[in-house]
Amino acid sequence: MVDLVWVLDCADPAALAPFWADLLGWTVRGDGGRYEAVLDADGETRMLLQRVPEPKTVKNRMHLDLRVSDMDVWLPRALGLGASVVRGPFDDEGWLTTVLADPQGNEFCLIVPPE
Repeated sequence: MVDLVWVLDCADPAALAPFWADLLGWTVRGDGGRYEAVLDADGETRMLLQRVPEPKTVKNRMHLDLRVSDMDVWLPRALGLGASVVRGPFDDEGWLTTVLADPQGNEFCLIVPPE
């Protein structure tokens, strides 16, 4: 069995965890230390935010793609929680895509699959 957990380096896990939990509709478990866990609806850790001393300086080599049903719903939601648009929305071979950055600069995409 393999259980995939996304680990995201950041400057302040306690400050960033609520953004991801609110965006995904999940919850936060942590104590303000080096790690903050973001738990899915079943209470399983799906994302772990890890405090690191170095600042983010270049584009992420790996990022999350959130496949959503409606860009007009999800983009304002992400922006309202503190995300910023890096690029888009644009058509990526039939997939409506917006590249965003979370409040600490980590890129992720909102993607509406083709019908």
